Amino acid sequence: MDLIAAWGPVALALSAMGALTGFFAGMLGIGGGLILVPGLYFGLAALGYGGAHAMHLAVGTALATILPTGLSSARAHWRRGAVDWALWRRLAPGALAGALAGVAAASVADTAALRTIFGLTVAGVAALMFIDPARYRAPPPGPWITAAGAGVGLLAALMGLGGALLIVPLLVASGMRMHSAVGTGAATNPAISAPATLGFIAIGWGAATGVPGALGYVCLPAWAVIAPFSVLAAPLGARAAHALDTAPLRRAFAVFMLAIAGRMLWGA
Repeated sequence: MDLIAAWGPVALALSAMGALTGFFAGMLGIGGGLILVPGLYFGLAALGYGGAHAMHLAVGTALATILPTGLSSARAHWRRGAVDWALWRRLAPGALAGALAGVAAASVADTAALRTIFGLTVAGVAALMFIDPARYRAPPPGPWITAAGAGVGLLAALMGLGGALLIVPLLVASGMRMHSAVGTGAATNPAISAPATLGFIAIGWGAATGVPGALGYVCLPAWAVIAPFSVLAAPLGARAAHALDTAPLRRAFAVFMLAIAGRMLWGA
């Protein structure tokens, strides 16, 4: 009973994070790291775990969660015909290469650097979410899309985010309808999270994190609670994306993102 009393609230918080992560990943194609990284980072710090490795653990665990969540979200969108696989085949190689470069950068970055990168990038993306990308025009996807995927993969691996957060506005601006952009972006997330997760396990191998059950920079107990709820909620978010006008929710989520970015930057 003492164990349940001690870990019950933690498990409940992780379950809620997982459900929110999956829902918004399915609806907006964001991958979920926007919720998981700050939640895990401040949660680990509050529990006295992680120390100088807390941010790396938060990013690595978020990336590990994005993998099954992204697959669940992509499957839900694919069943609705909203994934452009021809475009995905041009995006994915660059995203994968960028993810490996992001892991290499994370291996030499400290917590303050990762917090700063996370906060600044999230603030920039939040500002973009207030803008309707369909009002602007990017070139139709061409050879440059692989290079864009590499840049997205690098940032996503450094921040523990799904690449769709950056890919979706780009695809909408290039003329793709929102549902297809979200579906294709969601399908790109696993191409980033799979190599990045393995990378964070490798660079954190042997690190003195003090976290029970950690595999490198992936906290397996937290992942085991978060992932099932995230996977189950992703199809619900995808269903909402196809049934609702998501613009108001995107703006509301952008306000939340700005608050998270400010908290990350404060003291970084």
